[in-house]
Amino acid sequence: MQPLGVCAGITPFNFPAMIPLWMFPMAIATGNTFILKPSEQDPMVTMRLVELALEAGIPKGVLNVVHGGEEVVNAICDHPDIKAVSFVGSTRVGTHVYNRASLAGKRVQCMMGAKNHAVVLPDANKEQTLNAMVGAAFGAAGQRCMAASTLVLVGEARNWVQDLVTKAKTLKVSAPASAWKA
Repeated sequence: MQPLGVCAGITPFNFPAMIPLWMFPMAIATGNTFILKPSEQDPMVTMRLVELALEAGIPKGVLNVVHGGEEVVNAICDHPDIKAVSFVGSTRVGTHVYNRASLAGKRVQCMMGAKNHAVVLPDANKEQTLNAMVGAAFGAAGQRCMAASTLVLVGEARNWVQDLVTKAKTLKVSAPASAWKA
């Protein structure tokens, strides 16, 4: 197998370190160069990751960052030297990236609007599992690509639904601005 050449990643605001770290290390390790386009909402985390990569010995020009909005996304999708694009974010933008980059002949991977499933087997620790499921479904207000949205309860675990509802009802939900008031 041969490296593809230039690969690119378009990342979301909500996991500014984790998502890029899913993308560029593997691309570079397999002999590719990488262009990273972070969210405009939190670009400094990405800049620090690139600084750390350079300090660790990644040669200049192997890992690159571009900033901007839709015009930069379109340039990534259209540029003939970019051979592959990875995207994590909303379904709307991901569909745009997939369609545009595919038409340009690129390999495209888009992770968007996921429907993640969790299976709970009958021998699971009930309290630990219920706490984990509430966190998986409602943590970060559900705004994670890994948020659980479908729960499959097997055997005796099917009897836990009311306990799960009770736990979910204890969550404190408020408008973001009210969370900052003393």
